[in-house]
Amino acid sequence: MKQYILTLILALCSAVCSAQIKFPRLISSGMVLQRHTKIPIWGWASPGEKIALKFRDRVYTTTAIKNGTWRISLPSQNAGGPYKMVLMGTNKIVIDNILFGDVYLCSGQSNMELTMGRVIDKYPDEFLKTEHPNIRQFLVPDEYDFKSARHDLSNGTWESVNQKTLSEFSAVAYFFALEIVKKNNVPVGIINAALGGSPAQAWISEKAIKKFPEYLKEVQKFKNDLLIRQIETNDKRLADNWHKSLNNKDEGLKKNWKLNLSDTGWEEMTVPGYWSDGPLGKVNGIFWFKKHIHVPASMLGKPIKLLLGRIVDADSVFINGKFVGATSYQYPPRRYLLHPDLLTLGENTITIKLTNNAGEGGFIKDKSYQLIAGLDTINLQGKWKYRLGAKTEPAPSQTFIRWKPVGLYNAMIAPLVNYQIKAVLWYQGESNTAKPLEYYRLMEGLINNWRNEWKISRLPFLFVQLPNFMEPKLTPAESKWAELREQQRKLINIRNTAMVVAIDLGEWNDIHPLNKRSVGERLALQAESLVYRNYNLVSSGPLLHSLESNGHQLTLTFLYTGTGLIAKGTDELRYFSIAGKDKVFVWAKARIEGNKVVVWSEEVKSPIYVRYAWADNPEGANLYNREGLPASPFEMGLK
Repeated sequence: MKQYILTLILALCSAVCSAQIKFPRLISSGMVLQRHTKIPIWGWASPGEKIALKFRDRVYTTTAIKNGTWRISLPSQNAGGPYKMVLMGTNKIVIDNILFGDVYLCSGQSNMELTMGRVIDKYPDEFLKTEHPNIRQFLVPDEYDFKSARHDLSNGTWESVNQKTLSEFSAVAYFFALEIVKKNNVPVGIINAALGGSPAQAWISEKAIKKFPEYLKEVQKFKNDLLIRQIETNDKRLADNWHKSLNNKDEGLKKNWKLNLSDTGWEEMTVPGYWSDGPLGKVNGIFWFKKHIHVPASMLGKPIKLLLGRIVDADSVFINGKFVGATSYQYPPRRYLLHPDLLTLGENTITIKLTNNAGEGGFIKDKSYQLIAGLDTINLQGKWKYRLGAKTEPAPSQTFIRWKPVGLYNAMIAPLVNYQIKAVLWYQGESNTAKPLEYYRLMEGLINNWRNEWKISRLPFLFVQLPNFMEPKLTPAESKWAELREQQRKLINIRNTAMVVAIDLGEWNDIHPLNKRSVGERLALQAESLVYRNYNLVSSGPLLHSLESNGHQLTLTFLYTGTGLIAKGTDELRYFSIAGKDKVFVWAKARIEGNKVVVWSEEVKSPIYVRYAWADNPEGANLYNREGLPASPFEMGLK
């Protein structure tokens, strides 16, 4: 009898639990809903369950269908709020602080994902402002799924901008939103679905990836959970063994170099720089660095900021033997905030344990290396003492499963497609530079895929062209980064797309350039034209339109010349090159004639091809319009 009663209670409990009506994660307090369009509100309940939604003094009703899903459509609303929404069924859910405005899906890889917290030293004033209640972000969790498209996200909440939350906002999206709010006086919702290192194919659905058999094959492979566990287990085992073996050999750990502040007998090296330039050559392993600094009384008792640029690859930092911070990989800027009591009057010692996994190890040049306390700064560039702690073979490579095709679409995009959006902002491409020629087809497929899923055939798609990066070259050369930029330039032929040129916003030594304000502002400028249809402004830099031959010269015609073309910073145009039918490019001279550019070289009598800013880092490329927007890099040949 007791067993029967227990079974009955459990059955009743299960029935009650299954009857709970539920919203998706996106539909929650603090959300921004898209204005000026019908709004789908959806969720889950028991099959046949009656549901009522109260919103703005009206009640909307529906019934959950056999699979437990339900859907209600709200009429179009003007910008405004805040409002409250009450959902009633077996249970009751109240959602408040709802705004209507414009919602942007912001996706791509690390340069879209990069947060305001990473650029705090470049934009400190942004963190002094109290709040922007009309700018809100939903941060989509970084997850993947190869088996099927998910219906909901595992977690996430809407957050408005304030001093506590700003550091987690996408920097590009934040600066974009600032401009949109300022110019249109409308709330902006950011759905932040980006993941560092992700290639375009990871963001495409399985149906759309079928045009790429190689990637479709990978999708099928990684549907095997056992295979994924095996790969992850093996990768972890190899990485753990590599680190364990290296640390066991490390003389610095054995002899406690972090506490032993003496550097007698150590070699000397200039920081920033790489030890491969010295007598040791290219060595992977653990290196210890020390620098003795003199701290005046004026720096004592004040909050301390230690800036160590960027380090390849991982670091643990100590001051006077006390641990102050660590970073496990090379890309983040080293920024350590320290306790005021850490420094002592007179001599202090900074010790760095640097672990280099592969390639050249050391300190990235042209970054900030400083110790700051109050108004005083100690420059940490210059001579440091260093010593090899342990030498090793390069670290074993890792399999980044979450970057495989389709996985990010299923987990991070599919759950969003019922949520109405205004447009897509996209910043990605670095991870596709190994195979740039396929990028156009991938992105064409992605754009059409997303438009089909959202059922918005002309969904605006605004994207950022790759910025300048890596060492500049003195002679014309082939470049996969330039080739990918060219594929991006061709994407603007797809209807309702717009491209931001960022060829002047990069950093030669950083794949994550810090100038995110200009990227966001240029995206907002393109949105003003494409999305808000303000056709009176110049939203783009010059874009090559056509090419014709005049014997030994080529004449280039441009769109988006604004009030005129200029050679920024000088009277001479730079970084044009031309070639004949052999396609061997040489530097060319160029001059502006009205809204056209004439290009020639004495070395090429019958030019057929022309390139502009064709390099990883085309330093000095200076074709702009008078509105201050740079021309897109390009390659074109005579038809």
